[in-house]
Amino acid sequence: MLTHAARVLAVAALFLPAAASAQTADELVARNIEAKGGLDRIKSVETLRMTGSTTVGPATEAPFVMEIKRPNKMRMDITVQGQTATQAFDGTRGWQAAPGSPEPRLLPSQMTRGLQDQADFYGPLVDAKAKGLDVEYAGVTKLDTGDAYKLIVTLRDGETRTVFLDAKSYLEVRGEMTVKAAGRAIEVVTLISDYRPVDGLVLPHRMESGPLGSPNRMRMTIEKVELNVPIDDTRFEMPK
Repeated sequence: MLTHAARVLAVAALFLPAAASAQTADELVARNIEAKGGLDRIKSVETLRMTGSTTVGPATEAPFVMEIKRPNKMRMDITVQGQTATQAFDGTRGWQAAPGSPEPRLLPSQMTRGLQDQADFYGPLVDAKAKGLDVEYAGVTKLDTGDAYKLIVTLRDGETRTVFLDAKSYLEVRGEMTVKAAGRAIEVVTLISDYRPVDGLVLPHRMESGPLGSPNRMRMTIEKVELNVPIDDTRFEMPK
């Protein structure tokens, strides 16, 4: 038989999970931000330029340059066999310029959304509430890299992103999201690793992304990161 005190504790415990989860989500977000260098240092970054290489096809390595400018502009140039392809988001529209195409063209909404997500180099966890996002703690998950805290981020339109934080470092090690392609939903997984210090921040230098369960992934290796370099707004505008 339970004692009276034990009964009280057992009943009280029924009301704890929701409050504990909310508090834990806020705590995990705070630890993540601190692990990356702290909120003040993160927000001091106005521009970001990353240079490295990525895979195109099964084995071809292609150099790339990605530029991001606050609050919501990004551009990525990939060079393959001497020809450069460009995808960019100008703050409103996504566009693409491909080798052999007579002129740049606007991108469909789903691809534009992906570029818009990349333009927010703070990531969804920084100022989540101010952005109208909801972050929910969903427990501990065992990954190949070890235990990770699982966070569900709900966007304003109801779409969700899943973020996994390493249980030791509190840094992102995995992301999951659903995208629509050719009329069907595809679960996309991104693996994040090789964190290095860069001028007061801790940033990943390797990412792999592809459909869930598929060995075919786009791999990106970052060789150089530059913070607060001059980047003119015209870099992100679609050529007329």
